[in-house]
Amino acid sequence: MPDTVFTDARVFNGFRHLGDVGDVLVRDGRVASVGGSLRTPSAEVVDCGGALLLPGFTDAHVHPVQGGLERLTCDLSGLPIDRAAYLAHVASYSDSRRDLDWVQGGGWAMAAFPDGLPTAAELDSVVADRPAALVNRDHHGIWVNSRALEVAGITRDTPDPADGRVERDASGEPTGVLHEGAMGLVLAVLPTATADELHAGLLEGQRHLLSLGITGWQDAIVGAYAGMQDTGPTYLRAARSGDLVASVVGALWWERDRGLEQVAELVEKRTAYSHGRFAATSVKIMQDGVAENGTAALVEPYLDRCGHTTTNTGLSFVDPVALRGIVGALDEAGFQVHVHGLGDRGVREALDALEGTEPLHRHQIAHLQLVHPADVPRFAELQVAANIQALWACFDDQMVDLTIPFLGEDRAARQYPFGDLHRAGARLVAGSDWPVSTPNPLEAIHVAVHRMAYGEPGRTGSEPFLPDQSLSLEVALAAYTSGSAWVCHRDDAGMVKPGAVADLVLLDRDPFDAPDEIGAARVERVWIGGEVVTP
Repeated sequence: MPDTVFTDARVFNGFRHLGDVGDVLVRDGRVASVGGSLRTPSAEVVDCGGALLLPGFTDAHVHPVQGGLERLTCDLSGLPIDRAAYLAHVASYSDSRRDLDWVQGGGWAMAAFPDGLPTAAELDSVVADRPAALVNRDHHGIWVNSRALEVAGITRDTPDPADGRVERDASGEPTGVLHEGAMGLVLAVLPTATADELHAGLLEGQRHLLSLGITGWQDAIVGAYAGMQDTGPTYLRAARSGDLVASVVGALWWERDRGLEQVAELVEKRTAYSHGRFAATSVKIMQDGVAENGTAALVEPYLDRCGHTTTNTGLSFVDPVALRGIVGALDEAGFQVHVHGLGDRGVREALDALEGTEPLHRHQIAHLQLVHPADVPRFAELQVAANIQALWACFDDQMVDLTIPFLGEDRAARQYPFGDLHRAGARLVAGSDWPVSTPNPLEAIHVAVHRMAYGEPGRTGSEPFLPDQSLSLEVALAAYTSGSAWVCHRDDAGMVKPGAVADLVLLDRDPFDAPDEIGAARVERVWIGGEVVTP
């Protein structure tokens, strides 16, 4: 491999903005030196034109196979958040795919519908001849038509599962949305993706992530969940064939309705699936749900739409006492534990379970929409990484209509406390949760810095959301580069320094020159191990 010299680059080294440092030399797939004049006659020269050269982004919480499959099916994620736009797209897709027994896809936002709830009747208006099932963008609910309810045998007499809810009208009839564990009633009758379809989904997901400068990630669910087959064999196939070019950690799925007998099975999977660029070394536990449907676990109850206290405090999917034993057993087996903790009680239960575990395993809690003030310093004290999804920390329609009214002003005023966590010494890592939301790191970093979505009209872009919780551009970039590489146990990645692997990204500008335009920056070129990657 010939040397590569990057000239006229401004450099972010994974921790700090170095600005103009001179040349950056890459040799044998690693950064050889930073600074000075390093041009050699045989080197390939990349003129960066004063733009920013930085480490490849690492997405510490993402679902590329699901995201890729959605891009290949009825994908609503890129549409305006609008009921009519969704229905028109479903109609067009359904008409174009008469060969399919089911219409499947996802990516719709709850904010497009009154109270966040579309109906089977609406879906019937555009596809009535076949069952249709569309997962919402947070993957905690599914929208189905009447034919799907019929095929799944869901009626007014169908009981709600312990970990979910069938949305019903005043007379008890199902209306077309299934929340959390109730999704399984329909997912059980959906056609399953073939091995080739899962492989195609992974490659499409990888292509999309690479185009955004993401050179590594942690897949936050590798296992059978929400209608998805175990994607461990999919990663193993891609790693063995060389189709997997990114570096990936897989978080094996903890089945919450089973017990400690899973630990031995997960150890076997870790050995069976880990190969080449894929390491199945983490375990994912979903401790609670999401605030928009009232399933995030809260210390104090939700409010109703009129501001009155209810009896609902959300769901703890794993008994908190049992969780301590589970986490302890996984820690003893050498796994990293990756917990979905969104509500303040869910986060507290995760921290309680992680107390006393081995810091070298680099355990983490993801999402952190609500963290009780008393628990903020515990991340640093317990050496638990705070895995943030920064894109969500803004005044979007979902926040304004479906979250704040049900949390109340006081509790809503401490959401996504990134600034407090950073000031308290927490190690920040970052991810997107794609396909829940866009995987574009620069859009997420824009929100982390400004607490506003880039380029969004109206109330979503006109006012910062709790600006005292913002991060500096250096801190936000570090979370998405050196921080997330660290939590994936890649100690030689996420940095531009001698000896680091040359996973690099060149932007079309230096966002430090115009911080108000971070979200407008685009990825120009990507290198993995010093070799150019073409998504």
